[in-house]
Formats: sequence, C-alpha cells, structure tokens
Amino acid sequence: MTATLDLDAAFGALADPTRRAMVQRLARGPATVGELAEPFDLTLQAVSKHLTVLTRAGLVERDREAQRRPARLCGPALAGLTEWLLDFRTHVTEGYERLDELLAHDPPPSPSAQRSRRSR
Repeated sequence: MTATLDLDAAFGALADPTRRAMVQRLARGPATVGELAEPFDLTLQAVSKHLTVLTRAGLVERDREAQRRPARLCGPALAGLTEWLLDFRTHVTEGYERLDELLAHDPPPSPSAQRSRRSR
C-alpha cells in the first residue's frame, strides 16, 4: 500500500457527500474550482475549502497552468485506497466462506430439538 496514504484522512475527506461528488467529477478529468462549483449551491471559497481537504488527504492534486489551477485526482493515493478496500473485502469474504463451511458441516437440528427450544 502507498506509504503516504493516510486512511483516516482519506475516509474523512470522502465522508462528505459534496467531496465525494467532486471526486466523481474529477474522475472524468481535471477541473477548476469554478467548474467544480457549477452543480452546487456553494461559493467558490467553500469549494476551495473542500478541495483543500481532499488535497490534504492526498486524494487530489492541484496543477498550475498559467492563471488556472485545475485539480485532478491523485492516482497513486486512489490506488492505495482501492488496494486497502480490496484487502478488506478479501478478509470479509474469507470469513463468510469459513462460516459457510462450518454451517455445511453442522447437521441441522432435528424437529424434536427445534420444538423443545421453542417450549423453553
């Protein structure tokens, strides 16, 4: 996993629906603050603050092109986050597979055992 990725900061940044929407927009390509602000009822300053949170989390980078400062997704950080999520998914899936194996080897209770449990 990427050593520079701070999972707490990344998940904290993505906890906000506006920032998640910005990440989705940036997945289509770089955008300026003004372009990111278009779908929201937010000031440019508020959008800039959201970008700062995403930047500090390592999910977004800002470029300088003359007077423009487009933001773009940081591929390595997103790859690290994706890797962590896939590892977590693998761990959870293995747990369910072990549970399935245990349940497959555990004989179902007899009808009389089920009746006696209900009568307790």
